[in-house]
Amino acid sequence: MYRPLLLLILTLLSFTDARARQILIPMDASQTNHLKAYGVIYNYITTGTEAQWLLNYRGGSFMAPYSDELLRTARIRGVYTEVISTAQAREIISEIERNDVNMAAVPLEKAPSIAVYTPDHALPWDDAVTLALEYAEIPYTTIYNREVLAGELENYDWLHLHHEDFTGQYGKFWAAFRHTPWYQRQVRDLEEMARELGFSKVSDMKGAVANTMRDYIGGGGFLFAMCSGTDTFDIALAATGIDIVPTPLDGDPMDPDAQEMLDFSRTLAFRDFELERNAAEYRHANIDVPVRLEEVDESMDFFTLFDFSAKWDPVPTMLTQNHVSSVKGFYGQTTAFRKETIKNAAVILAEIPGRNEAKYLHGNFGEGFFTFYGGHDPEDYTHRVGDPPTDLSLHPNSPGYRLILNNVLFPAAQKKKQRT
Repeated sequence: MYRPLLLLILTLLSFTDARARQILIPMDASQTNHLKAYGVIYNYITTGTEAQWLLNYRGGSFMAPYSDELLRTARIRGVYTEVISTAQAREIISEIERNDVNMAAVPLEKAPSIAVYTPDHALPWDDAVTLALEYAEIPYTTIYNREVLAGELENYDWLHLHHEDFTGQYGKFWAAFRHTPWYQRQVRDLEEMARELGFSKVSDMKGAVANTMRDYIGGGGFLFAMCSGTDTFDIALAATGIDIVPTPLDGDPMDPDAQEMLDFSRTLAFRDFELERNAAEYRHANIDVPVRLEEVDESMDFFTLFDFSAKWDPVPTMLTQNHVSSVKGFYGQTTAFRKETIKNAAVILAEIPGRNEAKYLHGNFGEGFFTFYGGHDPEDYTHRVGDPPTDLSLHPNSPGYRLILNNVLFPAAQKKKQRT
């Protein structure tokens, strides 16, 4: 009669042990697919189960309570995992909590709802963030000017700005592409949308959109932007109510005192920049660092991530988690940021060695946060208009794309605040 009782006890112990185990998703060089790993953990926490982000532990690993479904999903997506015992998990946490190591364990509590600001018609370039989200299998919703101005940002925790020009200058593509069908359609569609929304000019509509997004961040939202979505956003904020658009682009002259009228107190990251007044010049202001390919050796072009205190500065530490400390460079319409134009309150996350240039920066505004990342596509060095989209299945361990996905997951580690 003892045998059935013994079997029952062993079965219960086995069941308890299975429930007590943890799944570790290493993010160091052992990981087979870093990018998919973000999607695996994102979708896991959407079920309401908490996970942990182990900052600076094996490249910024993830750990979660054992789940057959989590293990199965990771294996299907080619993500390397380790099933560990409760004792092993405790040892890891004990190591992380030591005062003499630069590590921290951060709970991931709620998967953020994600919006991508992008037009509904195709443009002759892709968007790195959209590619990353789709490859990692993280759901998102696209919105544009109408939705933003209608107040729909309140439905989302995290907002990405697609390659965009918030100054109303159509990307400064006038000189090279004004005779192409895609450029003409872009101008036509934006002018029609501005009229429908009650604006006399596209620049006025874009300025209103930028200011609405600024309020969204101030109320607790998370904003991430790349390429021209970075500097043009701040330029539009500084130029609120000022005509900074050259005559060929909107049919009337700039305000002659536009430069002197800029209000840098309204910007998030940049200050004391000078506008580019030439409609044919392919940049908006001197925030951006122009790149001359003949002067740059691609094999020697890289940027370095700063090392932050995981225990005292968890936010920049989360945003710089990676399996390497140096990342290969890439350029875009806005490639990097001149340090002298960056506000003191902004935190530089990565810089280009030997040059006075920041590649990646972060800051807070009100109750929310913003991150600006220079360049267009981390795995396409020169990505030009008309180039095909990058196939991320060829780059599953991309350090440059990891930085994007750090930002996607970052809000899950922040207790959600009521936006005002």
